[in-house]
Amino acid sequence: MNTPPLSTCPYPIAEISAALGDIEHTTDPILIRRKSQDRNAVSPLLRQMMADKRADMIVTPKTLEEIRRTVQAAVRHQTPITVRAGGTANYGQSVPLKGGIVLDMTAYAGITRLEPGLLRARSGTLTADIDTEARKIGWEMRFPPTTKQGATIGGHVAGGQGGPGSVVYGTWRDRGNLVGASVLTVEEEPRVIELTGRDAQFIHHTYGATGIILEIEIPLAPAFPWIEAVVAFPDYMQAVRFGIDLANAAGIIRKVVSVQGWPTPWLFKPFRAFVPEGHAIVSTMIGQQTWADFAQMVAEMGGQIVAEAPEGQGPYKAPLTEFVFGHALVQIQKTEPKRAVLEGFFRDTADLAGLIERVYHKVGHHGPLRVELIRISGELVGTGAPYFLYESPEQMAGIVREMQEAGALVSNSHTSNVRAVGKKEITARDLAFKRAVDPHGLLNPGRFEVEESADASFALALPTDSWDRRLG
Repeated sequence: MNTPPLSTCPYPIAEISAALGDIEHTTDPILIRRKSQDRNAVSPLLRQMMADKRADMIVTPKTLEEIRRTVQAAVRHQTPITVRAGGTANYGQSVPLKGGIVLDMTAYAGITRLEPGLLRARSGTLTADIDTEARKIGWEMRFPPTTKQGATIGGHVAGGQGGPGSVVYGTWRDRGNLVGASVLTVEEEPRVIELTGRDAQFIHHTYGATGIILEIEIPLAPAFPWIEAVVAFPDYMQAVRFGIDLANAAGIIRKVVSVQGWPTPWLFKPFRAFVPEGHAIVSTMIGQQTWADFAQMVAEMGGQIVAEAPEGQGPYKAPLTEFVFGHALVQIQKTEPKRAVLEGFFRDTADLAGLIERVYHKVGHHGPLRVELIRISGELVGTGAPYFLYESPEQMAGIVREMQEAGALVSNSHTSNVRAVGKKEITARDLAFKRAVDPHGLLNPGRFEVEESADASFALALPTDSWDRRLG
């Protein structure tokens, strides 16, 4: 679908263009189509719901002053602003629901502070570039996204949760993982607000609706020489128990623990050459210093290391991190495009393996079960669901209910606003901050409004859970 002619556009784009002057901007239909979409196509539902959503203008500021001028023009003409960067999100959160301006932050990039254990960067900085620079002084991000080659730090905080490294450090919601941030308000006279400590959570997982993120400040982790490993097990629950033990092995330096049931190794085309037929796998990254203990642990628990290589040099021709978390579905859809997935949450302090086994027996017939092991508030939990062949919204809703009956929580990865997804804790302070930074309701409208009734409605309301209501 092409962008509507300016004569039918509800916003005064010509006047905004004149106000922007020499700030880079375009109404080219091809660029607008590309910059108005993200990776929501991995969801069969979002692909349909987002297909006709387009911006009316793309603005690419390079300086704070250019961002200010863009905001002033948008406020003057009451035109929505949807902030985006790399567009690697799977929820469609950077797709403009009501047109207007897409503010492309990729040119607002660069590291502004780097010292042992600490980094501050502009929001459009690629996470891969952050790791490259930090590793020069022996550090790296605690949990970069699996899409780090194209994802930015601002996008990761605004739309993500965790990633490789979360098995040790937790997620953005955990205390200490987000040191601070600065945001620009969307007012007639935009203000820069500095956020520190828990106040920085105001911008986490709000899809850019709580201020235009300018800079992010994060603690770093020691950069170890990582060895990627794929471990095969003849039985899925054998792989799960190994994964849990590895995740809890505090002395072994580990970065990711992802358990994938058969036939996922067959659906990952590059894995067919080395994973035995019928085997489940655990994909992991181990610090070279603790490799010997890791290899002994594998042998003791009946596993077989079928692939090992220095980071980024494995036989699968891509970083191993691109075969875990949500990125794994992208790889699977290269083989079977109709595969889809939900986002389950497994929490049982007494018997995590038992909970996963109940879910596995309840829904495993729909497709291979994936479980990533991470920490939330210090507790080891699992996230994942079966990769199923999508047939209908009713089928998807049925799988959600089955997972819940087995004891899992399920968030909605097939919708596109903050409340409906169910992964953001929303307090009265969050709502007050939203009012203060976006008094005209111009930031990504429909995604996170002060009044819940003003949030956008989507075609399917799955019977899903809010994680925070039962996490405490």
